[in-house]
Amino acid sequence: MYIYQELAARAAAGKPVRVGLIGAGKFGSMFLSQIPTTPGLDVAVIADLNPSGAKLSCKNIGWPDDLIDKTQFIDDAMAMMQAGDIDVVVEATGNPVVGLVHAREAIRNGIHIVMVNVEADVLAGGLLAEEARQAGVVYSMAYGDQPALTCELVEWARATGFDVVAAGKGTKYLAEYHASTPDTVWDYYGMTSEQAAAAGMNSQMFNSFLDGTKSALEMAAIANGTGLTPPPDGLMFPPAGMDDLAQVLRPKSDGGQLHHKGQVEVVSSLERDGRPVFKDLRWGVYVVIEAPNDYAAGCFRQYGMNTDSTGRYSAMYKPFHLIGLELNISILSAALLNKPTGITEGFRGDVVATAKRDLKAGEILDGEGGFTVWGKLYPADQSLLLGGLPIGLAHKVKLKSNIAVGQPVRWQDVDVDETLEAVKIRREMEAKFRVPVAAE
Repeated sequence: MYIYQELAARAAAGKPVRVGLIGAGKFGSMFLSQIPTTPGLDVAVIADLNPSGAKLSCKNIGWPDDLIDKTQFIDDAMAMMQAGDIDVVVEATGNPVVGLVHAREAIRNGIHIVMVNVEADVLAGGLLAEEARQAGVVYSMAYGDQPALTCELVEWARATGFDVVAAGKGTKYLAEYHASTPDTVWDYYGMTSEQAAAAGMNSQMFNSFLDGTKSALEMAAIANGTGLTPPPDGLMFPPAGMDDLAQVLRPKSDGGQLHHKGQVEVVSSLERDGRPVFKDLRWGVYVVIEAPNDYAAGCFRQYGMNTDSTGRYSAMYKPFHLIGLELNISILSAALLNKPTGITEGFRGDVVATAKRDLKAGEILDGEGGFTVWGKLYPADQSLLLGGLPIGLAHKVKLKSNIAVGQPVRWQDVDVDETLEAVKIRREMEAKFRVPVAAE
């Protein structure tokens, strides 16, 4: 893409790409750690609920004093965007409710937006991406996170003439994890709560990775960005190592475990009995492709590709992702090339709040990674037909109905503040993508 050459030219001309970061947590800090070694890229403003804490984080990750001194630290992200002195906004709060508001404000002010906040993107990204296109700005997934990296592999496969059979990522999974809570999460990670606290690790956030919610969100984002579709009854998390991707992730009709071709799926780094998978892909992403003809299948064999038993299915994968350390690619692609690194194109996958235990009317839901619900992946049309409550809005809302363990929570089951801006945006998106019921 030659973005480094473009960036070097901007640096030489004294016209750096100016960034506003919202949220200086772990992802934000990883991104910020790259700034001192990236000439031509300036973080002009950091908006965080704790500006002094954000400043201390910059010092702890190695920023020199002069860089800290010339950076503005504030607690008002909206004012930052309204000031109009930045080229790109990075939304890294992880809060879907405020994330939607921030994204819309960036678009309103003609600023490119990189959505680290996959929770917000799945909640209403299809609507915001369309608004960004109409406004002539870039709305982009965050390079370094697994959805953008998976979309890149899908783009590679399609641009080289292959059909995409499956795409997704790896994770650590056992069925019991769906019931995990912030009180049990560290047992599964093999550490004590004291060790986690000393390392500054947030139990609810880490639990959202373990209980399946984050996997569902990321697969929904990939589906919405590529046209691939979810399985009809949620992710299966089949165990599969790097050498077995093509064998496992082919349709059931061909001996694999996929419901259909063109599916998103997450592979587990653990066998169902808890044994580690050989050459697991826990930290990586993949795409499974199918040879379009006998000649291409022969090339798979000749060049040592990992194929299934027929030789017609193969896989490409990236074993690691560097999260915030790679975010510059999205920022520079937006600012210099006017292109996203993955963008929501529609509404094909959704994530619905699902009871972790029997829930009673009057209880307050506590969102992803909490004690009450986890997020299950649904095809979007099924979610809309069900009236499923998106996991991104399942925080601090009261139940009006009893919900049995494993059952979805619906809009009608909770008291929702319809005046909340995020609720309005989600309702707009649902109306935009809802398929009309044919008249009888």
